[in-house]
Amino acid sequence: MGIAKYLREAWKKPDVKVLRARMTEWRRGGAIMRVEKPLRLDRARVLGYKAKKGVVVVRIKILRGGHKKTRPNKARRTKRLHNRKNLKMNYKEIAEMRVARKFNNMEVLGSYWVGKDGMNYFYEVILVDRSEPGILSDKDLGKFVAAPRARALRGLTSAGRKARGLRNSSIRAPKVRPSLKANRKRGN
Repeated sequence: MGIAKYLREAWKKPDVKVLRARMTEWRRGGAIMRVEKPLRLDRARVLGYKAKKGVVVVRIKILRGGHKKTRPNKARRTKRLHNRKNLKMNYKEIAEMRVARKFNNMEVLGSYWVGKDGMNYFYEVILVDRSEPGILSDKDLGKFVAAPRARALRGLTSAGRKARGLRNSSIRAPKVRPSLKANRKRGN
């Protein structure tokens, strides 16, 4: 058995006291913090992380709670107050989009869950520098840099594709292509 299997097993039953102490420290920090090494090395390696110049890991804190639009204060008749649908994006996609906006010179590879408490979800997002020569010449990471920009903002990461209903070939999948607007917003 390789080390990755032991790391996966450790995350199935994490030490609660250590994780709780970490999250207490994370709550005190900012919403988006750069970290030196990924906390879950096995997940990071699967998503494309390499310990080389130009690859960055960022931890992000996202408030938990509903995604429903707030009730408008004024300027509508009562009949028009009730169009308050839930947001279709998941927390992971929101985390990737926020990080992509903050680090706009980098490209998002993917993200993974590292914890949650009563108020927040915590994710680690892996980023790749678009202008780093070592990344451009890398056969695995170079394709993310050569492609058009802003994968996370266009919903092309794994979390974004899942939220758009493109993950598997289910019955719903044909209705979300080419877009929800093309199908009168009747997708997932």
